[in-house]
Amino acid sequence: MGINRVVITGNLTRDPELRSTSGGMSVLKLGVAVNDRRKNQTTGEWEDVPNFVDVTIFGSRGEALSRFLSKGSKVAIEGKLRWSQWENPQGEKRSKLEVIADEVEFLSSRDGGSSGGHSGPSTPAPEIADGEEIPF
Repeated sequence: MGINRVVITGNLTRDPELRSTSGGMSVLKLGVAVNDRRKNQTTGEWEDVPNFVDVTIFGSRGEALSRFLSKGSKVAIEGKLRWSQWENPQGEKRSKLEVIADEVEFLSSRDGGSSGGHSGPSTPAPEIADGEEIPF
């Protein structure tokens, strides 16, 4: 048995996309930019280099989150990694690694500003559990 857990914080790169499966389950797709600090070997300066992460949220949690998240929202996401592979119409094999979210916390207020100081929110951001409504 292996451990498959990931925690990321970052900003949404686009507005969430809410869809449904043929069986009626809601699926919310997010793109999150997560910065990584690296030293530029040429200049010797530290730089922020973005990593772009696809995130999927299933069920009623995704429906609720779709009403409150938008491009630029700062979020913390905990979940697991899932790898998938397919063949495109040209016959080329494609694959991707994405995060399947179990928990999502808002790190921005509803108007897009920070909900706390430099060290994070001053009060805990709401967590959305399956079947729960957002408490504000």
